[in-house]
Amino acid sequence: MTDVDPPFSGGDSLLSDEPTIELVLKARNGDRTAVEALLQRCLPELKRWAHGRLPAYARESLDTGDLVQEAALHMLKRVDEFEPQHVGAMQAYLRQSVINRIRDEIRRVARRPVAVELVYEPAADAPSPLELTMQRETYERYRSALDRLAARDRKLVVARMEGQWSMSQIADGFQLATPDAARMAVNRALKRLSREISEGAAPTS
Repeated sequence: MTDVDPPFSGGDSLLSDEPTIELVLKARNGDRTAVEALLQRCLPELKRWAHGRLPAYARESLDTGDLVQEAALHMLKRVDEFEPQHVGAMQAYLRQSVINRIRDEIRRVARRPVAVELVYEPAADAPSPLELTMQRETYERYRSALDRLAARDRKLVVARMEGQWSMSQIADGFQLATPDAARMAVNRALKRLSREISEGAAPTS
């Protein structure tokens, strides 16, 4: 794993638009394509998030790319134990793995504790109220509603909600003109997903 950027080759370039849990199940059974799809989905945002979090004095033997690759390898080794319980669970797992590795490295090189801010999200890419609502939905309802979306909407939702890609990354990956155009496309897809969830939860007569 030397390149953690998504292998974009044109619009709608996700290797898979399946929910993360489906890819995890396939990866457990040795499906190499599922493993590649998990890495493509999760590593770009993890690399962006991890950038600059390792203090300069601790970078003699590690850098951001090392941290990301170690987190990915750790995840792959324990894929049999990973059970996504909510949308974005894979990113949360990988971020915690990076944080733990940073703490280990700080303990190794520092003579005294050093205050390091480990959690920071750029305001421009903070989850919208609609995204937060989607994250709180039960995973089964989310998965069922996701299956009923058109392919492009499904890929946009997966990239944003499960991969947690930034709007810039989505714009690049889906050949959208600007991050604002990506935000509009994502919001439309999320609204359609929300309607599907609501309709799926409505009692039938």
